[in-house]
Amino acid sequence: MEAGNRGAINRGLLGSGPMHPHLASVLDALDDARGLLKRAADAVPTHRRSERPAPQRWSTAEVLEHLSLAEGGFASWITAGVAQARATGLGAEAAERAALPERVRTILADRVNRRNAPDRVQPTGALTADAAWQAVDASEQRLRTVLAEADGLALNDVIVPHPTLGDFNVYQWVELIASHRRRHAAQIEEILALLTGASAPSS
Repeated sequence: MEAGNRGAINRGLLGSGPMHPHLASVLDALDDARGLLKRAADAVPTHRRSERPAPQRWSTAEVLEHLSLAEGGFASWITAGVAQARATGLGAEAAERAALPERVRTILADRVNRRNAPDRVQPTGALTADAAWQAVDASEQRLRTVLAEADGLALNDVIVPHPTLGDFNVYQWVELIASHRRRHAAQIEEILALLTGASAPSS
């Protein structure tokens, strides 16, 4: 599914009216990050997308599989948080949107001090790049459906914990997913540079 169609589809799920600007803003950021990730992955020759540039480095396919696993978990946590809040009478959105903290953006953008992914999101290497991308898309659409159905509710007040980075509201979570995608788009650019002997583009 192309990024440009998502806003209309989400509005269609609701049946009427434009999306709340807070939600529209963070979903735009998610779309931008998706485009960056797709361009990075598409730049890797098809026959090299399952190739590791070094024994301890992931392939492009493995990066995408990691993203599908991570985003599947994120979507489940957010879905549970929204469902719990709605069950206890979540009201309409009335607050200014709290942005993702800068310290978290900095951590996710840092490609010098590498972070080890938890076992639950370690890629198996069993998926092709195309299959992994389809899994990323499936997790994203599941998340977008939940967000569209909660559009206009006080998602600023729905707090969902991350195991290591802290507690975030739903808007911050969408920004976190976008930042996580940008991080791994840069990783795929590094992989391509290592495979081809070129210099990775600066980000």
